[in-house]
Amino acid sequence: MPELAGAIQEAARKLLEEKKVDVVIGFAPGTLPLRSTPCFVHRPEDAAGLTWNRSCENNLANYLRKRTDKVAVVAKGCDSRSIIELIKENQINRENLVIIGVPCAGMIDRKKVDRRLAGKELLAAEESGDSIVLKGDGFTETIPVNELLHDSCLSCRHPNPALYDLLVGELLPEKGGDDFADVAAFEAKAPAERRAILTEEFSRCIRCYACRQACPMCYCEECFVDCSTPQWIGKSSDARDNMLFQAVRVLHSAGRCADCGACERACPMGLSLRNLTRKMVKDVQELFGYEAGANLEDKPALADFKAEDPQPFLIEE
Repeated sequence: MPELAGAIQEAARKLLEEKKVDVVIGFAPGTLPLRSTPCFVHRPEDAAGLTWNRSCENNLANYLRKRTDKVAVVAKGCDSRSIIELIKENQINRENLVIIGVPCAGMIDRKKVDRRLAGKELLAAEESGDSIVLKGDGFTETIPVNELLHDSCLSCRHPNPALYDLLVGELLPEKGGDDFADVAAFEAKAPAERRAILTEEFSRCIRCYACRQACPMCYCEECFVDCSTPQWIGKSSDARDNMLFQAVRVLHSAGRCADCGACERACPMGLSLRNLTRKMVKDVQELFGYEAGANLEDKPALADFKAEDPQPFLIEE
């Protein structure tokens, strides 16, 4: 994707030269193959260090809250939808933000790469058509891109930025609606089986809160898990407390989660956190007809009232 990287560099350089922004937030090459790192560019001559490839996975909306300077940000589809929700929640000043939108065909999951290599060290990687060529000491493997994409990218239906001021690259075809087949399969299980699955999964949680820190929508000055008066949750990594933390975290993202997968990518224990977030996304769509970040005009699902909204909790059975 050198042409996209070049276009991003040119857009950033021009914005900084014309003093339309104070900083451009994008990506720079990482120190390892298939790794990129968030980058903050303040000078026009440093814009040449920006890059764009299938390792630009971070949701850069996480760096935009409550900034008072003028900022430009490189935004994928999921990033832009998080940005829209943060604008609605008055966490981002739209007048001070320039969005450089980039259509995204999916990001590589390095954990899937590691599993495929089974301990072999990756020294280089390059994209070739619809495949990724992985190279190391004494080996070369060519693997279809779709077999290495993040699960959040495989289920993504919005590859294009929903909001942008500058567009880099050609818009990609929009995909059909999400059938949430994975969520439906989980819902079909008996309650005891669902509880057993969740208990086993979250018993591995070490409560590092990386998922919370990676989520652009988790910005409370004091999280409920850190409260001591009252103390809502124990400080140990008990499976029940872990489940409570994750359940409340997901409930707090209702109508706000863009399903970017940042929480799951950040988890050092490899927990399937999107099983919960996708369940909440599905419920919000079905109950309120709302999809987070779809457009800037819609009122947030939990900030709008309609007479026809379902209210089963008010009905006595």
